Order: sequence, then structure tokens, then C-alpha cells
Amino acid sequence: MNPVIPLDKIRDEDRERVGGKAFSLARMVRSHVNVPDAICINTEAYNDYITSTGLRERVLFELNRKSFDEMRWEEIWDASLRIRNIFLNTPIPAELLATLTRAIDSRFSGRAVVVRSSAPGEDSAKASFAGLHESYVNVRGTTPIIEHIRLVWASLWSDAALLYRQELGLDVERSTMAVIVQEIVIGDRSGVVFGKNPNDPSQAVIEAVYGLNQGLVDGTVEPDRWILDRKTGQIISHTPAHRGKALFPAREGVQLKQLPSAKLNTPPLDHGNIAQIFDHALAAETLFGEPQDMEWTFRGDMLYVIQSRPITTGLTGDSGDKRSWYLGLRRSFENLKELRRKIEGELIPAMVEEAAQLSRQDLKKLSTSELVDEIKRRSAIYDKWLDVYWSEFIPFAHGARLFGQVYNDAMRPADPYEFMDLLKATNMASLERNRMLKDIASMIRENPQLAEALRNGKTNADEEFDKALDTFVNTFGDLFSGMAESKEQHTAIATLLLEMAEQPPAQRPFRPKDIESLMSNFLSRFEGEQRAEAAELLELARTSYQLRDDDNIHLGRIKGQMLAGIEEAKRRIEELPSDGVETRELTSLLKDPQYVLKEQASADQPEAEYRIKARQIVGQPAGPGIARGKARVIADPSDVFGFKAGEILVCDAVDPTMTFVVPLSAGIAERRGGMLIHGAIIAREYGLPCVTGIPDATSLIHTGDQLTVDGYLGIVIIGKTVDSAISVHGSTVAAL
Repeated sequence: MNPVIPLDKIRDEDRERVGGKAFSLARMVRSHVNVPDAICINTEAYNDYITSTGLRERVLFELNRKSFDEMRWEEIWDASLRIRNIFLNTPIPAELLATLTRAIDSRFSGRAVVVRSSAPGEDSAKASFAGLHESYVNVRGTTPIIEHIRLVWASLWSDAALLYRQELGLDVERSTMAVIVQEIVIGDRSGVVFGKNPNDPSQAVIEAVYGLNQGLVDGTVEPDRWILDRKTGQIISHTPAHRGKALFPAREGVQLKQLPSAKLNTPPLDHGNIAQIFDHALAAETLFGEPQDMEWTFRGDMLYVIQSRPITTGLTGDSGDKRSWYLGLRRSFENLKELRRKIEGELIPAMVEEAAQLSRQDLKKLSTSELVDEIKRRSAIYDKWLDVYWSEFIPFAHGARLFGQVYNDAMRPADPYEFMDLLKATNMASLERNRMLKDIASMIRENPQLAEALRNGKTNADEEFDKALDTFVNTFGDLFSGMAESKEQHTAIATLLLEMAEQPPAQRPFRPKDIESLMSNFLSRFEGEQRAEAAELLELARTSYQLRDDDNIHLGRIKGQMLAGIEEAKRRIEELPSDGVETRELTSLLKDPQYVLKEQASADQPEAEYRIKARQIVGQPAGPGIARGKARVIADPSDVFGFKAGEILVCDAVDPTMTFVVPLSAGIAERRGGMLIHGAIIAREYGLPCVTGIPDATSLIHTGDQLTVDGYLGIVIIGKTVDSAISVHGSTVAAL
């Protein structure tokens, strides 16, 4: 059966083969709606491709590293990146390629097209995937069109699409994809119409921009908005945009251009255009039996309908639909540049100043009532910045991922994380802290008397050392709040410094010339304006990568100040009379769930009668390399102070309070997953093998276990325990 179907040949029985988008367009064509010429590459082509090439099994392997329901969004991002790279490096079989080539040559020779998704189940009343699969605008030439068909196939496994399928409980393994190849209409005005306003059923909504519709869809261009009465079509209100730029076709793809001055103060639509669009929306509603979300464009006075789907927003009740949040994580290049200016110019300086102000306050001088109020205030401050972290910092991390996609599309590397090497060697706050520790450790290494004094527990053995240690604690001590009392911080840090001093100085493994070579190879794939944009994207990605780590440090310092207040309250409870008013007031505060610290798990809890040890556990590859060593499981943040050189750091997640032991580590294994979580970033900076996203890492692995961390495959192998045997009811048996 031919996998290519023109729109006018699609019939009702083809719906599952062509997907919701193509099916809707076909119905409009049969109803004589002005729809641009298009063909559908149906699901048989996709299934042929992934089956005959072995792609299906490789995709399922990536998705089954752990239970899909347990994967965090970072892990899904990473799995999606790896899957996309597999698609990029897997050629289309010759017979299928020949079929696609003939169909595209005969239909679109010399014409530019839009290549967009049409997955079965997409654009239905129950599950709109609007914006979750890829569309590519202004693609010209048979070979590039086929390449973009493959990219649309790959977008079936995009992070946003996977997250949405997870939310809806759809069977990911049964997912498939059809693709529409549609002649591009270079409209001078474009937009969307909602036949029914999701926020007010008595209204309809029209949004319009100059140029191509993609500017509106990805948030690059602000639209004019009209609210209409659904019964009469009369305009209720018009909200003009701050017009300045619009998206237009470039030689390849699209580019943002300044609007001519004549259009800056003129709305894209007049009353006649609005009436025409509204009539089309009502006609589509009659055709499909429900209100539609319709994309359209004007070329001169001719109105074209690009696509139409049922309106789902506002119809899902309390289902917890998080599509807007998922899409909010995927920012356009222009949006990311604006976000960067806000983060660097406003948010980071404000966080630094807030932490500094909190650190200058002497909590011991506060009365009990004042301390209670201060803890509440600090908790509110932390909650405020935590909200900022999710709404601003997390989306900005997409800068690194966007660069990764552009890099992989251009370079087609065997290693999907090769682009990460170009993001290294930035001035991260956590690395600055480690540089300070490295310098202090060098003082110990070069002074045997000081080293001996520290081994004997003397922390006031050298004036220069004491001054450096004081500077370090004053600079970064707030990150250790909750780990040790202030009076114990010097001793704990000095013990760790002694361990560092007894090891060779840690070196940053990546050399500038390596970065320069990679950069040169990457930029050589682009010319003219595209080369300049690629360089700008790289620079933005480096900032995104650095701030993805720095934001943890800054947020950690504010959290540290909140914890300092709680620690002061706990200290007072121990000193005050147990039945006093002040004690009751503090105890009542700390019983509130938002102020309760997670207590360290008891070390003397009895073990089960026996334990079956996992031999091999699978996670996500996050730092290349292979390392072997004894496990050091961090059950409580203070456990890091007992860390020994050459051990494998095993934890729920490497947070800013642990970063300073990373140079001592041989490798890292974390329960949380993602190539842009704090631990993975620091591991790559030091060239350490790292596996993240390991289910139950801290319970399956025990301190002293011999581990092999394979950061290439994302596997951790557990060997025998240090004692090589365990005791069961007084008998000695080999460790299982």
C-alpha cells in the first residue's frame, strides 16, 4: 500500500493512518475550504522505518531504563535528546526513500513547504497535542524535506510530547506518527481563531500578527487580539499589540525582521478580514460538530486555512492539564535572550543581596517571639525564590538544550552529549568555591606541621590557614547551615581539607584547544547570518549551563539562612526549660510541616534478616567514563564530611552543600536524573563518570559496596561488600 496520500484522496476509514491534523484538512478540502496543497506521509511509512532499521527496540530501551511513570522531566528531556540523535543517525531504507522521493518530486518540485506532524490521537477533543510535536516552516528541496520528515517522526518522542502522554496515561510504546507536507503560503498576515473563547463560551477570539504564524505560536511576536460576540460576530474589544517585528521566510527557515514603519501603528486586520475569519470558524464548527481552534493566513485578500483542531482548553475541568507548563519550558531563542537579561540583570543580583542581608543578621540577639517571626519571614523569602526558580531559572535551562538540538542536527555526532563539551569551563559559583578549597588544601599539602596539627584536631595551628578558612566559611558558610553548628564548621571543613591535601591536586580535564576545535567545527556548518546566530546561541547556551548550576548555589544560600533560623530555634529548645512558654512557642513552630527538617535516618535500625543485593542497576548516562571504587552513600548532608578520596558519591541528588567533595570522588551515582542537574554538571566539569536517574540508588547501594560506574551506558554494577560477607542470625554467608 502506498504510504503517501494526497489530501483529496483521504477518506473516513483512513483517520488512524493519517492522524487528526491531516484528516481535518482532508474534510475541509472536500468541503471546498481554501486549504494549501498537501500530501500525507501516513503511519505505515513511520512503522516501516522504525521496524526495518531496529529503531523501535532502541527507542524502547531508552524509555525503559526505569519506569516511565517515575521519570522526572529532566530524565525525559535527556531520553528525548538521545532518541532524536538515534533518528538523526539512522538512514531511511532505500525502498521507502525512493517512494518518498518520487512523491515529493512530483508534487512540490521547486516549491517551499511546511513539514508538520499529524499523529493519531493528535488534535482530538480529548487530547490536543498542539505545539508538542515539531513543525518546520519554509523547507525547500526533496532531500531537505525528507530530512525534516524524519525530524517530525523523531518529535513523537520529544520531551513535551512524552510528558503529555505520561499525563494522559497513553501507551507510549504504541505511539506512531504521520506527517503532512504542505505547500507554504507566504502570508502577510496570519493568526488563529477560537470559535469559542475557552474563558467565556459566549465569545469568540481572534489573534493576528504580521508575517508568518510561527511568530505567534512560539511567543516571539505579540498578537493583536479581538474578542467577538459568538452570536452576532460583533467586536466586543480589541487589544492592540506592541508591534515591532514579525517572522518572515529566510533562505532557509524563518527570520525575525523589523516591521515597516507604516505597519507599526496599523492592526493586521480590518473589520472585513475579521468577519471573514469568524465566518470560517463558524463553518468549521458546523463541519466538525464542535468549536474549532483554527490557524489561518492572508496572502493579499485571499484567506487560507492552515489547520483546524477541536478546542480542548477549558474543556478539561479539573484534570490538571499541564500542557501550558510543559510548553513554557520550551522557549524560543528570542524569548531566551530576554529571559537571560532578566536573570542576569535583576534576579541573580537580587538573590545575592537577599542572602547577604539575611547573613548579616545575628539570630542569637533576637527574642523568642522575634525569632519565630524571623523564621516565618525567611521561609516566605525562600518560597518566593523557589517560585522564581521554577518560573524563570528552569525554563532558561532550555537554552542549553536548544543548543544541543541545533548542534546535533548540524553535526550528527555519535555521542548525543558531545555538545556539552562546548558548555564547560565557565565561571560557576560552585567551581569558585572548589577553587578556594583547592588553594587552602595546597597550604596544608605544603606545610607538614600544619597537616600534622590538623590530624591531631588542632584547627588554630597556622595564622594564614585560619584566615583563609575564616574567609571561606564567611563566604560559603551559609550553604552548610543544618549540616553542622557554626562552631563545628571549621573542624568539619578542616578534616575534609586534610583529605584533599593528601591527594594530588584536582585538575580540570578539558583543555581550551579542545573547545576551540569543537567550536570551529560547529560554526563551519553555517554561513552569513546563520553563523552569527549559531555563535550567539552557543554563547547563550553557555550562560544557561552556568546559571543552571549557579541558581542552585544562590537558592541554596537562601535556604541555608532559613535553616539557620530553624537551627537556632532547636538550640534554644535544648537550653530553655521544657515547660516554658518560649519552648512551647518554638516547639509549636517547628511542628509545622513547612519548618520541620528531615531527620537523619537512624544508623542503628535493625536490618532485615537478609538482603538480596542488586548486581546491576540502570540509570541515565550523564558523564562519560568508567570508574571503580567503594560507595559512600550520603543519607544526610553531614555525611559528606566523612568522604574519602577515590570513593563513589552515591546520593539522592548532589546539592550545593556537597559540591566540594566532588574533586575527591571517582564517580557519581544519583537517584535524580538529568544531564543538567547540579551533580551531572559538576561531574562533567571534573571529567568524572556519572550515572543519574537510578531508582532507589540510596537503598540498593550501601556504603562500602564496591561499585563500577559506567557513564557511557548509564549502568552501575555492584560488587561484593568490603567485608565480602554478611552475618545472618549469627552465621556467616557469602554476600548475594
